[in-house]
Amino acid sequence: MPFRRNIKTSAILVLLCLFAQAFSGCKEGKVPEKPLVQETPARPPGCQGCHTEVRLDPSHDLACTACHQGNPEGATQEQAHADLISHPAHPDQMQKTCGTCHASQVAQTATSLHFTAAKEVNSVRTGFGAQAPLGSLAEIPIRETIASPLDLADDLLRRRCLRCHVYNSGDGYPETVRGTGCAACHLAYTNGKMSGHGFSKSPPDSQCLHCHYGNFVGADYYGRFEHDFNQEYRTPYRTDTTETRPYGVEFHQLAPDIHQQKGMACIDCHSGAELMGGHGAAKGSPPAITCLGCHGWRKGQPLPLNNLQIEADRLVLITRLTGKKLVVPQPVHPAHRQYEKKAHCTVCHSQWSFNDQGTHLLRTDNPDHPAWSRLSVQGSREVEEQLDNPADQAPSLRDKITGTPSPSLWLKGYELRRWESPLIGIGPDNMLHIFRPILDLHLSMVDANKKVIFDNVGMEPRQQRYLPYTPHTVGKAGAFYTERLKPNLPIETKP
Repeated sequence: MPFRRNIKTSAILVLLCLFAQAFSGCKEGKVPEKPLVQETPARPPGCQGCHTEVRLDPSHDLACTACHQGNPEGATQEQAHADLISHPAHPDQMQKTCGTCHASQVAQTATSLHFTAAKEVNSVRTGFGAQAPLGSLAEIPIRETIASPLDLADDLLRRRCLRCHVYNSGDGYPETVRGTGCAACHLAYTNGKMSGHGFSKSPPDSQCLHCHYGNFVGADYYGRFEHDFNQEYRTPYRTDTTETRPYGVEFHQLAPDIHQQKGMACIDCHSGAELMGGHGAAKGSPPAITCLGCHGWRKGQPLPLNNLQIEADRLVLITRLTGKKLVVPQPVHPAHRQYEKKAHCTVCHSQWSFNDQGTHLLRTDNPDHPAWSRLSVQGSREVEEQLDNPADQAPSLRDKITGTPSPSLWLKGYELRRWESPLIGIGPDNMLHIFRPILDLHLSMVDANKKVIFDNVGMEPRQQRYLPYTPHTVGKAGAFYTERLKPNLPIETKP
C-alpha cells in the first residue's frame, strides 16, 4: 500500500511541474507562442472581399463601382454601401450606367414596344374609356381615389398586371424572379436567385420565360397551358403538396411548338433588333417577322434574319445558342398557294391555342377569405400570402412600377379556361387569324364596408374583346384543316 501511494504522489507532482512550466512564461511577462484566441483575419480590401462569389464576364470586367457606385474602401457595410445603386440596369438608372457604353442600344430600347408595353397598356385603357394613348407603362396615372372604370383599370394595371415588365423584378415564384431593365433579359436568374454576374448577349429561353409564362405567348412554345385556379378543375387532380409551382400556377403539358422540338430558341426568330428596337415602326427598323418570311423565301430575295444562309440553293438557319443547322422547309402542298393570301399560317398549323374566357378581377379592401379559400392559387405570390395568412396584416398590394404599397387586394378568376377549338375570325388585314379573348375583362370593386362600388364593369361596346394573335404551337396541319378555313372564309359571289 505505501508503494502505491508513493506512485500516485509522484504522478501528481509531475503533472504540477508540467503545468507550472506551461505558464512560467506568463509569470516572467512573456507572451506564449500561440495565443489562446486566434484573431479573425482582416477581409481583403474592395467589394469582392465580401462578395467573393461574384464573377464578371470578359466584356464587363469593370470595377464594381463603375455600375453600382458605393465606397469600396469602406470598413463597414454601411460605409461601403453609401450611395450604392443596387439595381443599376433599372429603367431609372440604365441611361447613366448601361448607357455609358451602350448609348444607342439603351436609347432605342427605352422606346421599344417590348420595353414600354404601350400596346398592351393602351388596349386595356382604351377599352375602359381612355381618350389618348400613353407612351409607356410608367405614364399610367396613380389613382388615389377610384371614381370611374378607367381609374379602376389604371389601378389594376399598376398594382396587379405589370409585375411581368422591366420596372419590376418579378413575382416571388422560383422561375419568375429576374433583374430589372436591361438585366431582365441579359442577367441570368435561376430558382429565384441571380445565378451569375455575367451578362449574356444571347439570352436562353429560360430568361424569356421569366416573363412569358402563364397563358401567354412563350409558355405555349413549350406546350404549357396553365391550370384553372380552382382546385376542383385541376386535371390530373393532386392530393399531395409536392408541386413546386415554379411559375405560380401548375400547368398541363401539351404539344410544344415544332420549332422548339427542332432545337430553336426564342431569339432565333426574335432578335434583339426586333425586340428592343421595334419592327416596322421607324425608318431603318427591321421588318416584322412572319412565317412566310422564311418558309416562303425564294432565291434572289433578301434574307429575313441574319442567322440564315444559303447552302446548295436551300435556306438554312443556324441556331444562335448551339450553332445547329436546320434546313428551312418550303411549302409544297397546293393549299398554301390557294389560301396563303386568305389565312394566316397558324389557322391551319396551330395545334392548340389559348382560350381563357371571362377574366374577372375584384378589388376589395376587406377580402372574404373563406369564400376565396378554393381560389387561393392566384398566380401572384403577394396575393396568395395574404389569402393564406389573413390575420397577419391589412390587405395591400405594391405598385409594380414604384414599389409603393396601397391598401386593398386584386383577386382574380375565370369563367372558362380551355385550349381546344381555336377561335377563328377575320383580322384587320381581311385574312383569317386565330383569335383569343385577351380583353374579355370584367372589373368589380368592393370597399372596406363591403359596399359594391363597381359591379362587373366590362369593356366599352366599341372595343373588340377578342383580338388576333399568333399562337406559338405550330405543327403539321391536321387532316381536317379545311374545316378551319371554309366555314370562316367570306362567301365569294360570282359577278
